Amino acid sequence: MCLSSFLFFASFNLLLPELPEHLSRMGGGEYKGFIIALFTLTAAISRPFSGKLADTVGRIPVMVLGSLVCVVCGLVYPWALTVGSFLGLRLLHGFSTGFKPTGTAAFVADIVPAEKRGEAMGLLGMTGSLGMAIGPWLGTQVAEHFSLNTMFYCSAGMALLSVLVQGSLTETLPLAQRRRFSFALLKLDWRQEVLEPRVFAPALVTILCLFPFGAVLTVIPDQSKVLGLPSKGLFYIYYTVAALVVRLLAGKASDTYGRVPVLRWSAGVLAVGLALLAWAPSVPVFLLGAVVFGVGTGLNSPTLYAWTIDLSLPERRGRGVATMYIALEVGIGIGALLAGWIFANQPGRLPYVHGLSLACVLMAVVYLLSIKSTGPVITLKPSESGAEPAAEEVV
Repeated sequence: MCLSSFLFFASFNLLLPELPEHLSRMGGGEYKGFIIALFTLTAAISRPFSGKLADTVGRIPVMVLGSLVCVVCGLVYPWALTVGSFLGLRLLHGFSTGFKPTGTAAFVADIVPAEKRGEAMGLLGMTGSLGMAIGPWLGTQVAEHFSLNTMFYCSAGMALLSVLVQGSLTETLPLAQRRRFSFALLKLDWRQEVLEPRVFAPALVTILCLFPFGAVLTVIPDQSKVLGLPSKGLFYIYYTVAALVVRLLAGKASDTYGRVPVLRWSAGVLAVGLALLAWAPSVPVFLLGAVVFGVGTGLNSPTLYAWTIDLSLPERRGRGVATMYIALEVGIGIGALLAGWIFANQPGRLPYVHGLSLACVLMAVVYLLSIKSTGPVITLKPSESGAEPAAEEVV
């Protein structure tokens, strides 16, 4: 599962450093904020469907569909030669992250005991982050030494490898829940099947803490150029290596100390990282901001995943995860749109972009301080046969 996640995240992150300049060459420089925003829009729209399908058809079919979208889009990018077709393809590409991560998180939750959930999500996030780190660097190298089209084909190839790895997995959705796919499953009860109210708290924190990520993805390539960095992918390497180290060393932190206390600290660290990026008078401070921001993300992401799964009923786990991912896409999408609008290709406005992100994270800190710490509580419930007690997770 970790290998599949690595390949998937490397696939679509491989494109990120080169897309803003590519769009500018086509005459769409003013639409840079849409590169991320359109991608996250369709990801958010598809989450309710992927959550329901993960809970009915199966985890693996949902993951395979998401990865196949990446394969198709990677092959079509070289033919998207106008601003309109390029933005339309970004809209389609977003379906990939609407499906693959939802199935992945539900699959891992099925096979990992509650007391090791934070550790497992940390490990999964670590390999995904490794893909996010290697992807932008690899994409820049391929584009510079070969061509932009070769970069697109490499993205499709990595997504295809992710599909092949998924073929080695065994479905974890219980047989009693599985149903054959039909288009009737795509009809949603908007009161019951779109959002999972039990996970409202982690969803709100996700929106506030992922807003900066969308903003950063939008403006960091330009900020790197302004500061004279030799590679637009250098920020992503520092950021992701820091997140990897934290996830490796602190993956168990939320299992030990609780989800909310760890999230309070992680939001505080994110705030410091954003303050450094807003100031960033030189390359060393800029890269220090990348490291601190990465540390905060390394603590934040797996804890939010684990907290969401803690609060989700087992039979609605896919929908609970989908709700959290909808919040993630909303946060990233709004962050990207506002960052592109505020920045407007004027380097002097970069501090305002990071300042707005900082305000969102501080709101998350205030909210987290206002609620009690939560974590999984394991109780015993008699099994249906009445012979032996069976463990059931209750929050």
